[in-house]
Amino acid sequence: MASVLVTGSTGFIGGYVVEALLGRGYSVIASARSAGHATDKSWFHKVRFISFDFQDYRDEVDYYQYFGCPDAMIHLAWEGLPRYKESFHITENLPRHLSLLGNMIRHGLRDLTVTGTCMEYGMREAECREDMDCNPDIPYPKAKHELYKALDVLCREKSIAFRWIRLFYMYGKGQNPNSLFSQLDKALAESAGQFNMSPGDQKRDFLPVEKVAEYIVTIAMQKNILGIVNCCSGKPVTVRQFVEDYVQASGKKIKLNPGFYPYSDIEPMSFWGNTDKLYSILHS
Repeated sequence: MASVLVTGSTGFIGGYVVEALLGRGYSVIASARSAGHATDKSWFHKVRFISFDFQDYRDEVDYYQYFGCPDAMIHLAWEGLPRYKESFHITENLPRHLSLLGNMIRHGLRDLTVTGTCMEYGMREAECREDMDCNPDIPYPKAKHELYKALDVLCREKSIAFRWIRLFYMYGKGQNPNSLFSQLDKALAESAGQFNMSPGDQKRDFLPVEKVAEYIVTIAMQKNILGIVNCCSGKPVTVRQFVEDYVQASGKKIKLNPGFYPYSDIEPMSFWGNTDKLYSILHS
């Protein structure tokens, strides 16, 4: 039974990825800053849990041994979201994450999957393909893209199986309470009179987090297609239409108040992911 290390296991996506791996029979080593948020998870007693805080990183430690010499690693951890514009992504997160992953590779890791972001594509108004040039212009995606470039060189030099999964938009239980759908769920649960939102004409690419986790595991546990892979639906939909469909599916009613909030200044109006590479993996 192959062992898989999952960092960021207590984050929004992490728990779903752990469950998906366990469901496929993998031995899971779960990691997060502390066990405090992990002990109440349904999967906690089914995994080996090892705490790790990036602020405690020491280069002289063999972290491959520390994490139990996993056969593969799915690196989901990233601090400070959703504060996308703050410089610590570049000045603190980037060097810390590169140091840990470099240490893992240097001491024996042979299989690595890391999650990136669709924001790496920058303010592009179009379908986004993995072979497009990236031009991110705020710190979070800049840091992610620099991490990708450094790992791509290192993994090629060391003949490491490396996948970089660009996540698009997702929704589901456990998401940040300030996210669109967490706020919508709260409004529906409280039978609020109306739901304030942006105008809603922007087109996005959404997936439920359960599907995102399944895709991450499928991409990570195959070796035929490596490199960058978009994790997306490939189906652009306006935010307003998606919200309307979400409300209808809930069986509840709420008045939408589009235009209460302005459009985001860090996202293009219309972009979505190309799924050719993803579907080649899913159907192989």
